[in-house]
Amino acid sequence: MKVIIFGASGIVGQGVLRECVLDERVESVLLVSRTPTGGHHAKVREIVHQDFADLTSLEDQLTGLDACFFCLGVSSAGRSEEEYRRITHDYTLAAARTLAPRNPDLTFVYVSGEGTDSTGQGRSAWARVKGRTENELLAMDFHAYMFRPGYIRPRHGARSRTRLYRLMYALTSWLYPLLRKLSPDHVTTTEHLGRAMLAVVALRGAGPHILHSREINQLGA
Repeated sequence: MKVIIFGASGIVGQGVLRECVLDERVESVLLVSRTPTGGHHAKVREIVHQDFADLTSLEDQLTGLDACFFCLGVSSAGRSEEEYRRITHDYTLAAARTLAPRNPDLTFVYVSGEGTDSTGQGRSAWARVKGRTENELLAMDFHAYMFRPGYIRPRHGARSRTRLYRLMYALTSWLYPLLRKLSPDHVTTTEHLGRAMLAVVALRGAGPHILHSREINQLGA
């Protein structure tokens, strides 16, 4: 299969990229990034692009794809709802609307998060924005899967570029075995996420389209 990854520099994107490189079913991986991430496998190609709201100049290179793993995202902390919506919703839909007509059998996997609000009525702005994004993707003409992980444990060197997040993971990593024992349906790893994303491509639109940590872990086991 041929896949494209948005957000390969984040911890989820790093985990997905690793599994794509290791999986023999994956023929090629295209990364779309703002800055070069470097040091990739021979089957990985990277496009550096600045404006994720407008992918017009890349259209000719975004064909012949089997799957899109959209892992790009930011924290809502310290951001206005408008800025958060532009990055979380507008960038995602720009990618989806560009890819859909050029890849008729595409599987689009969007990494959302536990607590996402599909109703649009909740108090939390980030949950409403992600819920709206999910709803619009699910209505599009491709195989759409929404991943809603809870706590994500970085594996195999996956590392956040944000210092605060790196510190948080360093301080809480010892808790993971306890969390997995006490609340197994709310924790996962970057390894399971990557493997689960590859697994849903084979489903070709079947199965549940909104997956939480439990389903992610089952597919990624």
